[in-house]
Amino acid sequence: MTEEAAPTFTVRIARSMAEIDPAGWDACANPPVSAPESELQGAESLLAAIESKSEEADSKSQKERFNPFISHAFLNALETSGSAAAKTGWTPLHLVVEDPDKKIVACAPCYAKTHSQGEYVFDYAWADAYERAGGRYYPKLQVCVPFTPVPGRRLLVAPGPQAEKARAYLIGGLRALREKTGASSLHVTFPDRRDFDALAEAGMLQRTNKQFHFFNAGYRTFDDFLAALSSRKRKTIRRERRDALANGIEVELVTGDAITEAHWDAFFAFYMDTGSRKWGRPYLTRRYYSHVGAAMPDRILLVMAKRNGRYVAGAINFIGDDALYGRNWGCLEEHPFLHFELCYYQAIEFAISRGLARVEAGAQGEHKLARGYRPVTTYSAHEIPDRRFARAVSDFLEEERREIARVIEIYGEHVPFRKDAAREEALEQDY
Repeated sequence: MTEEAAPTFTVRIARSMAEIDPAGWDACANPPVSAPESELQGAESLLAAIESKSEEADSKSQKERFNPFISHAFLNALETSGSAAAKTGWTPLHLVVEDPDKKIVACAPCYAKTHSQGEYVFDYAWADAYERAGGRYYPKLQVCVPFTPVPGRRLLVAPGPQAEKARAYLIGGLRALREKTGASSLHVTFPDRRDFDALAEAGMLQRTNKQFHFFNAGYRTFDDFLAALSSRKRKTIRRERRDALANGIEVELVTGDAITEAHWDAFFAFYMDTGSRKWGRPYLTRRYYSHVGAAMPDRILLVMAKRNGRYVAGAINFIGDDALYGRNWGCLEEHPFLHFELCYYQAIEFAISRGLARVEAGAQGEHKLARGYRPVTTYSAHEIPDRRFARAVSDFLEEERREIARVIEIYGEHVPFRKDAAREEALEQDY
């Protein structure tokens, strides 16, 4: 097709997910993967690519399978429940790119923000400096999944011969939206490496950070995983799992249609208790859990702890095609190591049983390192039209990237795996 004959795309703004056709959005967000391979085979082939330091590692890391957080159902549940809405400082301004037949060829979850809460890529210092200099930092534009520090695609482009053109329209549309709304800046948080590189090529500032993920290197059982650890770490984990259940606690794994409103009532109580103690204002409403539970029950795993016939703690996970994503946890009773059991060990055991390639257990948490999770790099991209302020931020980010890389390298030297497990040690942050 010649350039002159190429279709002309249009860009529109949708003020809610309800205005967007679910099938059209999902065809961009989670397109079918051709010639699917098992998740475990995918993990093993990626490990081999990393070991050989080949370029194949990066290409395999971009082979996107179903990610629940960028699905229409998940994002719509955030909005219909009142969790991500204008009254909470999250005004939906989703971008949709369409071809002449009104088919969606690209889209991006975007919000006008009046604060910096619920993002997990912290720019409070930027906002303070900008406003002390006489500027107005809010509103800003945020391309992200609200309240969800999970890496994944953010420039959702349908596969096909016009994919690169659609991506360019999407980036251009985001910039035009920033200008139209008078936003101080544009932020794309937790993109995957491909989107990160595309945004950098488009001139956006690059920022990195770290998380800790578990990688399933072909384990058949949890004991196989333990066998790869040093003796001391193996004994510690066994003791922690034993002590976590010492007070008559039983663990239940609930998913699909087995999840009831009673489960959500109990879990929301845990979430509110933890949220109120940690940051003062929990982000998610009770309705959100009912909405997302009804929309995608088979993609949810609740790990619930019960004592004396009463639920006392729980963790919610979302199930992708190749990963288990740990999200929120809470408790009404404090028990030693119960947090580790519900959030980390049960997640690892479930992932191994399902043949999932990894577990992503959320932001922060150096304590995860001793429990078999490895340091990985996360990404964000930022555009600030004020040149002087952008220059100052760019200088800061350059130094920050060096420090993040140094810290990840140090963490990588302290993974708990046996020194003779060379194959295990080869897992690095880019996957």
